[in-house]
Formats: sequence, structure tokens, C-alpha cells
Amino acid sequence: MFIDTHTHIYLPHFSVDSGSMMFRAKQAGVEKMLLPNIDRSTVKDMLLFAGAYPGRLHCMIGLHPGSVKKNYINELNYLETFLDSGSFVAVGEIGIDLYWDYTYKSQQIDAFRTQCEWAVKKNIPVSIHSRAATDEVIRQLMSMQDIPRGIFHCFEGNKSRAKEVIDLGFKIGVGGNVTFKNSQLPNVLKHLEPSNLVLETDAPYLAPHPFRGKRNEPALIRLTAQKLAETYGTSVEDIAATTQKNAIECFKLGAG
Repeated sequence: MFIDTHTHIYLPHFSVDSGSMMFRAKQAGVEKMLLPNIDRSTVKDMLLFAGAYPGRLHCMIGLHPGSVKKNYINELNYLETFLDSGSFVAVGEIGIDLYWDYTYKSQQIDAFRTQCEWAVKKNIPVSIHSRAATDEVIRQLMSMQDIPRGIFHCFEGNKSRAKEVIDLGFKIGVGGNVTFKNSQLPNVLKHLEPSNLVLETDAPYLAPHPFRGKRNEPALIRLTAQKLAETYGTSVEDIAATTQKNAIECFKLGAG
């Protein structure tokens, strides 16, 4: 059985076939799926969709770095009201993204640190988005008085960065990009123990090979697990069991 620790299946990409998408996930053995929020505009759709599948879908709350603009303080205040009134398994998706530009870098850092404080206060993990910013995210975490636990979603760093992340108490989220023909991630992961990994899809994005460029969905997580099984010379079942255990422990998910 698999746990997809990062999937945006509440987005409009799935509005036409959400029911059949969920059925395919069940058939593929995806037991639970964790839904990271993006910003103010996605909260209600996420909660509504998750409410239709109690026990199977679990929500996070947070402000994605790509949505951090001049009004980010208002966005954070709005999202914090949900954190205080609802039951969420993590603060996410949060982080720093410097891939496109640096316009709101300082605001992204402030938003990231603030939301890490939320997670520490609530004793829940964080789901970290770090694109072209792994060094900055690590730097920020190391400067915190209280470092949250959590996941580095869609990890893109090298071996030394991976070990730094693990030493900080985080696990590494592995998605469909590990299957790409030009990916260096397998070479990084083979130096790490599977006990440090969780599986994710980031659906509808980052579909694994041979579906790269198409819409991703949780059922395709098995292809990522197959690549990890090849990397470690083990079975898909072993990868599923290990990553499931890691996810349950990190997010404190119930067995049901």
C-alpha cells in the first residue's frame, strides 16, 4: 500500500474525472493522500474535496512561496484562522522558490519562517517547497531556535545537501522526476537509506516516465516506487512498506 504525501488532486485539472481518478488510485494501492494547500483561493476546494473521502484524504494548510506577494501578511493571517479552527496534518506547502525571480525573496523568507513557527506551535510537520533555493532554505532552518520536522518535497539537491536535510530531521519526498532519463536523483538516493524517504506525486504535475508531460495522478506513484526498487535492489512491496511507515510516523497518521 502507498501513501501519496503530496498531491493537489482538488485542482480543476481533475474536475471532469475526480471519481474515476480516486478509483484508479485505490486500485493501484494508494491508501492515503495528503493535500497541500496553495493559497487563499484553494482552501475551500481542498477541504470540500477531502470531506468526500474521510480517512483517505488529509489536508495541510499553508501559503505556497509562488503565491507570496506584497499582500502576503494578509494571506498568512487568513490561512492561520483555518489552522486554528481545523484539523490539519501539516503546514504546507511552504518554502522558498527563486527559480523565476527574486522579487519577493525577503517576503518568501518571512512567510516561510512564520509558517515554520506555526508548525512548531501546533506540533505538526511542514511540507517544504524548495526550488532553486535549497541552500537558502537550509540556511533559514539552521538559524531557527526551534526547527520543525517535515518533508523536503520534490528534493532537487545533491548528496551533501540531502545529508544536511536528513541531519536536520527531515525526510526527502521523492516524486516522478526520479524516473526521468536525465535525472541525477537516483545517484543521490543510493547514498541514503530508504528510511529517509517518502513517496509523492505532486499531481497534476511531474508525471513519471513514460507519462512525462501529461497529467499526473496518484495511481502513477507505483512507477516512482518501481524506480526506487531498482535503485535499491529491492522490491516495490518493500519500498511501499518502508515509505508508508515513514509517512505515518512523520505526519502521525492513523492506521485506519
